[in-house]
Amino acid sequence: MALGCLPGLAAAVALVLCAYGVERAAESAGPASAARDAPAFQAPRPPIVPRSVWLGDGAREQPPPRYDDEVVAVFVHHTDSPNGYDCADAPGIIRALYEGQTLGRDWDDLGYNFVVDRCGTIYEGRAGGTDQPVTGAHTQGFNHRTTGIAALGTFTEGAHVPPRMLHAIAELSAWKLGTSGTDPRADVRLVSSNGGSRYAAGTTATLHAIAGHSDGYMTSCPGAALQARLPDIRTLAARIQGRDTAQQATRKDTREDTQNALKRHVTQNEEQIP
Repeated sequence: MALGCLPGLAAAVALVLCAYGVERAAESAGPASAARDAPAFQAPRPPIVPRSVWLGDGAREQPPPRYDDEVVAVFVHHTDSPNGYDCADAPGIIRALYEGQTLGRDWDDLGYNFVVDRCGTIYEGRAGGTDQPVTGAHTQGFNHRTTGIAALGTFTEGAHVPPRMLHAIAELSAWKLGTSGTDPRADVRLVSSNGGSRYAAGTTATLHAIAGHSDGYMTSCPGAALQARLPDIRTLAARIQGRDTAQQATRKDTREDTQNALKRHVTQNEEQIP
């Protein structure tokens, strides 16, 4: 069976674990709070449904959240669960994911930082605060300085990836990467913390700022269909950050300056002609 997202306790939902094994994340006293200059390119925070909607009174006792200094990369996953769900049922499916990971695997919490359903609704996943750089448990070796976004469903070769889901992933990625000034189309350097990943512990890997789970770990997640749409997500996320608009404006200003200079040069030459 390909690595996916761990089966939950609900028999009707076949959930296979996207992050096979979790390394211990470094403890920290709390969320990063050091003052820093605001990045030039940011994006608005999209609407996010809080944990209480899907978790209710089902929370297990768990240790305090762990934090990194910032988020410089996003790993995209799929939950390897059925695609034909009613979006009103998404909270129950996410709760089954949580039960599968905390009861089935004895993890301290849901591994993903966020879950996005096929209607484009974004759900808060792992506890710690959506606006904080919470250390997740989604991509073995690369949970630090990253956020994990899981697409609710199965997106293997030939599967349809709903446009609203893609747009929501791009919005969320643009917002989280914007907090560190990271261009969603860029490559970033991440240090592997676990030899169970594709890279030996301590190795510096160059990965996309918006990467698939399989880029950092030996798995078929997030599925070939969703992996193929990551370039589109990167482009859209950059546009949401305002990067294309700013670059177009810069090019426009440059063209106008060049044209004005040419006009002045032509006028001066014409004035010198007897």
